[in-house]
Amino acid sequence: MAEIKPDTAHQQHLIVSEPDISDQKPSKPKRLASLDIFRGLTVSLMILVDDAGGEWPMIGHAPWNGCNLADFVMPFFLFIVGMSIALSLKGIPDQLLAVKKVILRTLKLLFWGLLLQGGFSHAPGKLTYGVDVTEIRWCGILQRIALAYLVVALIEIFLRCAQKKDVAPGRLSIFKLYYWQWLVAACVLTTYFAVIYGTYVPDWQFTVHDRDSSDYGKSFTVFCGARGKLDPPCNAVGYIDRQVLGINHMYQHPAWKRSKACTENSPYEGPFRNDAPSWCRAPFEPEGIVSSISAILSTIIGGHQARLKHWILMGFALLILGNVLHFTHAIPSNKQLYTFSYVCITSGAAALVFSAFYIMVDIYDIKFMFLPLEWIGMNAMLVYVMAAEGIFAGFFNGWYYKDPHNTLIYWIQKHIFVGIWHSRRVGILLYVLFAEILFWGIVAGILHWLGIYWKL
Repeated sequence: MAEIKPDTAHQQHLIVSEPDISDQKPSKPKRLASLDIFRGLTVSLMILVDDAGGEWPMIGHAPWNGCNLADFVMPFFLFIVGMSIALSLKGIPDQLLAVKKVILRTLKLLFWGLLLQGGFSHAPGKLTYGVDVTEIRWCGILQRIALAYLVVALIEIFLRCAQKKDVAPGRLSIFKLYYWQWLVAACVLTTYFAVIYGTYVPDWQFTVHDRDSSDYGKSFTVFCGARGKLDPPCNAVGYIDRQVLGINHMYQHPAWKRSKACTENSPYEGPFRNDAPSWCRAPFEPEGIVSSISAILSTIIGGHQARLKHWILMGFALLILGNVLHFTHAIPSNKQLYTFSYVCITSGAAALVFSAFYIMVDIYDIKFMFLPLEWIGMNAMLVYVMAAEGIFAGFFNGWYYKDPHNTLIYWIQKHIFVGIWHSRRVGILLYVLFAEILFWGIVAGILHWLGIYWKL
C-alpha cells in the first residue's frame, strides 16, 4: 500500500520508509506512524498470547474452529507485509535489482525462521540448543512470511507496469486499478479450494516422537478414507504436509491437543482423556504448505493503494462475509487450515484496525499514547527475536542461583507480580504487559533515540 487518501479537501500523500529494501539515499521518505504502531501492536500481541496464553486460553489459539486473539497475529503480520511491499520497491525501477533485493530478504527470513523455530533454539525454557536434523521443523512464522513476501513482491515487480494509472476514483476503482492482483488472488483461492476439497485422504499411521510425551515411541493409526473434510484428522492440509514435509518435521504441539475431544481440561492443556482419539497425539503443522498458499491472500489484500473510505468499507465487507461463512457452517473459520472465512475475518479486522490508527495518529495527531507501540514497530525484528522468541529471557535464565529454576525472571514473576496479587493468572498477565511489552517498548524507544534498528 503506497498511499492513503482520506476523503478531505486536501489529500495527504504518505510514504513509508523501507531502507532495508531500497538503495535510494538522497531523500528519506517520511514514515507512516500508524503503520509502525500497527506493526508494534502485532508484535506485542504475539508476546502477550505466547507468554500469557497458557494462563488465559481464551486469548490463545483456538483449538480448531473459531478465532481467538492469538489467531489475528499472523494475518496482521501478512497484511502489514503487503502494505509495505509497494513502498519498499517503489524506488527501485530496475526489475533485476528489485528481484535480487526480494530474493535476498526472503533468504534472510528463511534463515532466521529455521534458526528460531526449527528446533535449534530451546529458549527460554531450556538451557540447551541444537536439533536433530531428522526432526527439524521446516515451517514456521518467518518462513510463511517469507513465502508470502516473495510471491506478492514478485507480482508487484512484474505487474506494476501493467497496472492502470488513469482509473477515475469510484466505488470499484480499487478493483479496476489492481485487477491483475485480484486475478492472482482468485487463482490462489481456486487452487486452495481444489486441494482441500478435492484431495483424497487415506488412513495414515504415525509414531510419537515427542520425548516429553508419555506415549513416546508408540505407534497409532488414524482412519480417514475421505475427501473434502475439514476436521483435525482427515483434512487435506495435514495430509499434504505429512507427504511432502514428513511427519517428523511437523509441529509437535498443535493447538488441537486442547480440544474437548482430547482433554477434560479444555481449553486448558491437560492429560488426554481415556477415550481420546488417536489423532490427538499426532503432530500438525499450522504454518504448512497448503495453508501458506492461502495465507498469500492476506498479503495481497494488504497490498493495495486505497482511499480511507475504501479500507473501511472493505474491512466491514470482509468481516461480514467471513462471519456469515463461519456461522452458517459453509466454511468454518480455522487458523490452522487458513480457510477463506478466516482470511476474510482477519483481513477485515486488519483493515479496520489500521484505519482506526491512521485516523487517530496521522489525521488527528493523537500519537503520544501509542509511542511504545510505534517504537516496537520501528524495531519489530529485534523485539520479535528477543521477546517473542524468548532469546533475551533465555540468556537471563542461564544465570541461576543453585537451581536452574531459581532465576531472576522467576524471582520477578513470583515476588513482584504473582505474590502481590496472590493469583498466578493475574500475576503472569501483568508481568507480560509491564515486564515484557512495556519494557521492550522503552528499550526500542532508546534504540530509536540512538538511531539503532535491526533491518533485514
